[in-house]
Amino acid sequence: MQNILSFLNISKKLLKRLLTHNEMIKIIFNYFFVSSILYSGTPKVHYGGSRKGELGGPSVKTKKLNQYFPEYSWKFNIVYLLSNSIYLNPLSCKLIKKKGLPVVLNQNGVFYPAWFDGNWEKENYKMSQIYCLADYILWQSKFCKKACEKFLGKRTGIGEILYNSVDTSIFVPKNRGNKKRFSFLITGNIRRKNNYRISIVLLALKEIIRKNTEVELIIAGYVEDRKYFFSKIRDLKIQDNIIFMETYSQKDAPKIYQLADAYITMTYQDNCPTAVLEAMSSGLPILYSNSGGIPELVDKESGLGINVKRNWDKTIVPSSSAISEGMEKIIEHRNTMSQAARTRSVQFFDLKIWISKHQNIFEKLLASRT
Repeated sequence: MQNILSFLNISKKLLKRLLTHNEMIKIIFNYFFVSSILYSGTPKVHYGGSRKGELGGPSVKTKKLNQYFPEYSWKFNIVYLLSNSIYLNPLSCKLIKKKGLPVVLNQNGVFYPAWFDGNWEKENYKMSQIYCLADYILWQSKFCKKACEKFLGKRTGIGEILYNSVDTSIFVPKNRGNKKRFSFLITGNIRRKNNYRISIVLLALKEIIRKNTEVELIIAGYVEDRKYFFSKIRDLKIQDNIIFMETYSQKDAPKIYQLADAYITMTYQDNCPTAVLEAMSSGLPILYSNSGGIPELVDKESGLGINVKRNWDKTIVPSSSAISEGMEKIIEHRNTMSQAARTRSVQFFDLKIWISKHQNIFEKLLASRT
């Protein structure tokens, strides 16, 4: 197993080098052979090596943008970057600035000890180079902006808060009819380091089924420590109240949410999880760790936050009793919270709003270059 992990790690680093080299070639071509006359009019966006895909994270975001702003690999007039998917080396950055290409950075999180075991200062330094290079920053939440100011430093350029988006025409509620059991849902790519996201909820589930046996937990996505959780579930004797599902693609995501009645995320200090927006759009109330950017997404009508203190050095997890009490409140107010979650998602986080914001930003940046 160790050999396989080592091979995958080496392959990942090699792929990043190849993508970075590929981007450098495109930037050099644009610098020498593309006329600056193209720097006006219709936005011609280049995504700086970010690939579109179906398995979550930056690939899904890039795919959303590509549907409205198809990528120009060579003759582009705007560079759009995602902070967790950067493939530009110093030479590429230098040529972009010298050419006067507008750079928009969609800024997600930063590195700090509570979640990153490596050299977080080194990673933040690398991230800060792009952060300072960008002409316009899109912080994914107010929390994200505060974290950037703390770990990357303040910048002089312009920007705004732009939350992630959801296609509310695809992620829709489903009539659950006379469904007997109330289903809570956890989704995500859950590595061993983040086992707490499931472990604490299992303990809470154990508590609540002592009072109400018609409650179940659906766990969908990649779970690295699956064998450990199977053992823990057996020890707690809650096998009949747990459903494990496999990793799913973005295409299958709407159906996953429609299986549930509410969504749970105990992820600590999450910046702006798209999964929460997808769940809300699907009519699911949110039970969450009241930290990071999630309180900016979910109001008191559409979910319930469990208070935890901010901490950059360690992960703070709510108690199982607090989560269990929260689950009971969600069940009690399921109908009104479900309607509020859907309404809030459509009103504030619909994909069309997000795309319109991008269109306006691109046009303003290009107009400023003429």
